[in-house]
Amino acid sequence: MQTLARSGPFQPRQADTKHRFVVGLLGAGISGSLTPGLHEAEADRLGLAYTYRIIDLDALGRQPESPAALVRTAAGLGYDGLNVTHPCKQLVQDGLDQLSPDAAILGAVNTITFHDGRAVGHNTDHTGFIGGFRAGLPAAATNSVVLIGAGGAGAAVAFGLLSAGTGNLVIADIEAARAESLAARLAPHFPDSNVSATRTDSVARSIRDADGLVNSTPLGMVGHPGVPVDLSMLHQGLWVADVIYRPLETQLIAAARERGCAVLDGGRMVVGQAAAAFELFTGIPADAEHMLATFREAARRA
Repeated sequence: MQTLARSGPFQPRQADTKHRFVVGLLGAGISGSLTPGLHEAEADRLGLAYTYRIIDLDALGRQPESPAALVRTAAGLGYDGLNVTHPCKQLVQDGLDQLSPDAAILGAVNTITFHDGRAVGHNTDHTGFIGGFRAGLPAAATNSVVLIGAGGAGAAVAFGLLSAGTGNLVIADIEAARAESLAARLAPHFPDSNVSATRTDSVARSIRDADGLVNSTPLGMVGHPGVPVDLSMLHQGLWVADVIYRPLETQLIAAARERGCAVLDGGRMVVGQAAAAFELFTGIPADAEHMLATFREAARRA
């Protein structure tokens, strides 16, 4: 494979309603994912022939180190693209020819397109978050935000907030070094913003003075009960967002709602990133609100 281009021009796919699309989701432990149904329902609405397959490392008995090889296999089998989830967002990069500029900055890929003989890595998580945020909390101030969690989801949320003009972003993590690394990576790209790092157990003052709080840790999802911060820190002037979507009503969201905070669950982020990926795969814009209704119904039944 040729040397990976860290960024560069990308020619989007031209819309072709007669094409038979084949895409997939690459990750581990993803047999219960709602993503295939979300994509296929939107394709049905648009009258597209569209098949979405699960590529589960656990079900295949493959090692976490194998995603790059699976990317090349999918390209050879004629896939139009892949969505990528844990633990593959960094590991797939060895199977790519090029990264979009935002994926290069974030160091994580959640969408891959196969087009004109090239495998290109993208990141739609950050646009998914900020698009969902604007739709769900349109009047919320974002000048000062505290972000809990500096992993892959946290990086995408941070990038989205800073791109949208957040002037003061505090990134907190239980591992201070991880928060510091993310802040150092993003700060040069947003010179008009103040990006700082701290430990999660040192955010009380920052939350007191903040417009909003975002949880991008796994705490609160199925199998990972709990909350990322002391709930006594929540105050009525704060909006609270969570990237977790299973369940939609996390303990953090429920507690924030009880305290009079404006809240945003993780549904809009997952739908926003899916809608952006759908357009990259097909060249056809998706209706995010229609996809959100589909998602919420599927989540209710799950």
